[in-house]
Amino acid sequence: MTPPSAARRLLVPGVSTFVMLAILIGLGVWQLERRAWKLGLLAEFARSEADPAILLSGTPRAFRKIRVEGRLRDDLATTYGADVRDTRQGSVLGEQLLVPLERADGPPVLVDRGWVPGAQRPASPPGLVAIDGYARPADHPGWFSPADDLPKRQFYTLDPARIGAALGLPAMAPFTLVALGPPGLPDPARGLPRPPNDHLSYAITWFGLAITLLVIFTLYARRALR
Repeated sequence: MTPPSAARRLLVPGVSTFVMLAILIGLGVWQLERRAWKLGLLAEFARSEADPAILLSGTPRAFRKIRVEGRLRDDLATTYGADVRDTRQGSVLGEQLLVPLERADGPPVLVDRGWVPGAQRPASPPGLVAIDGYARPADHPGWFSPADDLPKRQFYTLDPARIGAALGLPAMAPFTLVALGPPGLPDPARGLPRPPNDHLSYAITWFGLAITLLVIFTLYARRALR
C-alpha cells in the first residue's frame, strides 16, 4: 500500500505530467494531421503542374496553371522583394519584375515575369502576348514585413490590389500570374512552389518528448515510493 505522504508527493508531479503528456501527444497528432494535409497539397500541385495551362476565365483557384492574353505595360513596371542568386558574376542581389498586363475581356493582371539582377528592367515583348503561369493568391503584410517604397515602386508584399492602386490601376485582378518558362532575363519560375513537409520529424520530436517525460516521471515515482 502506498504511504499517504508518498501519494501526496506524487500528486502535483503526477497531475503536471499528465497535463504535459496530453499537450505533447496533442502536438504530435496535430503534426501528423498537418503532414496529411501537406501531402494532399503537394499532390494537388503535382497534378496542376502536369495539366496544361487553361485560358483565364474569371478568378482561378490558387496555384492553377493558366494562360493570360493581353498587352504588358512596361511603363508601369515595378519590383517585388529582394533575392540573392548565384550567377556567373558571383552572388547578385535582385528582385522580381512585376508588369501589369491589360486584357480586353477583364481587369488587368499583375504578372511576375521573373527575377532580374540589380536595377535591370528588360523590355517586355511588344503587342499582344500570351503568358503561361500559375495563379498566386494575394499576400498580406506581417509584423516584420518591410514597408513598401511607393515612390520607387518597390514592394515587399505581393498584394495586387495595393500595388495596382499605387500604379493607378485600382481594378487589378485579385491574384498574381507567376510566369513559367525556361531560364532567361527575366528568369521565370520553372514550376509550382513546393512547400517543405517536415511535419513527420516534428511529430516524432513531440512524441519523443512525451516518452521522455513519461520515463522521467516513472523513475521519479519509483524513487518516491521506496
